[in-house]
Amino acid sequence: MIKVEEKLFQNRYRVDAGRPHIDIVDPDVCRVQCADQPCTVCCPAACYTAEGDGRVTLITDGCLECGTCRIICTEHRNVQWEYPRGGYGILFKFG
Repeated sequence: MIKVEEKLFQNRYRVDAGRPHIDIVDPDVCRVQCADQPCTVCCPAACYTAEGDGRVTLITDGCLECGTCRIICTEHRNVQWEYPRGGYGILFKFG
């Protein structure tokens, strides 16, 4: 059986340096108001990481552009999300 990580490894991602398509609007909201931090477990590409001090770190490289983070954060509306510029972002490899 093939693991999800092995399938994700087949995809390629073209980074748009200096222009991330996702941003955490206010990092303090994640740390203070969002006790569960569901983005850290729901993102299929594991772009969000819970740090020991309660902060959430976002690394957009490898994002699948699925929109899970903006849906899961509807209570706080703390994720600014848009599609990457043309030619950048996820390059799916099917097969």
